[in-house]
Amino acid sequence: MHNSQFSFDPIAALNLQRLFMLRNIAIVCELAAVTIVTQVLAISLPLIPLAVIIAIHAVINVMTFLRIKRPQPVSSSEFFVQQVLDTLILTALLYFAGGSTNPFVSLFLLPLVIAAAILPQSFAWAMAALTAGCYTLLMFFYLPLPNAHLKHDADFDLHVLGMWFGFLLTTGLIVFFVVRMANSLRERDRILTEAREQALRDQHLVALGTLATGAAHELGTPLATMAVLASELKYDHATNADVVEKAEMLRGQLSRCKSILSDITASAGQARPEGGSGVAINDYLETVVKLLRSSRPHAKIFCQLNGSQPPPQILADRTLTQALINILNNAADASIDNVEVEGCWDSERLSMAICDRGEGLSPMVLAAAGTPFFTTKPDGQGLGLYLARAVMDRFGGQVQMLNREGGGTQVLIELPFSTIGVPS
Repeated sequence: MHNSQFSFDPIAALNLQRLFMLRNIAIVCELAAVTIVTQVLAISLPLIPLAVIIAIHAVINVMTFLRIKRPQPVSSSEFFVQQVLDTLILTALLYFAGGSTNPFVSLFLLPLVIAAAILPQSFAWAMAALTAGCYTLLMFFYLPLPNAHLKHDADFDLHVLGMWFGFLLTTGLIVFFVVRMANSLRERDRILTEAREQALRDQHLVALGTLATGAAHELGTPLATMAVLASELKYDHATNADVVEKAEMLRGQLSRCKSILSDITASAGQARPEGGSGVAINDYLETVVKLLRSSRPHAKIFCQLNGSQPPPQILADRTLTQALINILNNAADASIDNVEVEGCWDSERLSMAICDRGEGLSPMVLAAAGTPFFTTKPDGQGLGLYLARAVMDRFGGQVQMLNREGGGTQVLIELPFSTIGVPS
């Protein structure tokens, strides 16, 4: 199961660079603050511990710089660890400089805001607990600044306690609201990215549809002429059985070409008078497998179907049939001696698994599979799976490709009956 705490964020590397720059500023400010307090304000501080802590902070930042140079992606958990280190460094500095009475204690809000803005919600709450815990400890354990609060009366302790309550309230509000706003922005970016990808797919489909429609019109006339010539050839040589048989075979192939052109036209988005006919889902799937067996007679296809009875009726749309044939052909190309088709259904959806025992797919191929013109076949065009995905999307379905245990590829298909079923 996917766990967001260990997911890789493509923007995390850029955020780590920004954190490195922010640390540079923080280290300079730490040195400046110690110098001003000791030299200008003449307040005595434990310089050796503070210098050691600032040096450790600088070493951590150098290690962060070296980490940025490495090509490995930065995970959310790794970025969170960086934030934890900054929080602990700040706690150590404040311990030697007055603890919760130091006005810079409000800097605990900085790592909290960063975590709430760019990390998952669980990390934001963890950072809230860490900063609140460190702040609370600094109320009881710290080295007081010498002569810093001689002019304050007992009410100053109440003021410090009020600052602590205000910090806790601010912490809760930041995590509650900032996290939700950040999630809303991420969701908006995801929706915009999907919309751009969908627009790009639509552009490809429009281009393919235009070409397909033009090809159908252009090829319609020569195919009709060939059909007439085949009929005349059969009539002129009616006494020659061999010629008659070949003429009939030619007519059959021409009819198949016309049917294929009709499917291409339908894939381009043009409606057909025949549309689709109602058929039981098990009969439909058996017909699809039979079509593959007729075109690939040497393929060994194992089909297993089961589901609720009586089987739901669906519209046998030709574009859907062609999409399934494309996926089955890919499986047969990968392992012609082992193609497994499993189909199951309930009252709401059809689930299919088309499996082969080929070599499987690399992570790069899995990521690119289904994009226009991408193919691993020497003579492939890279459109079969792309058009299959487009058809499934049109019917509200989903297509997922996975590598099988033991070798091979598994294509999982889900289709809702609300879009392919016969209207009641």
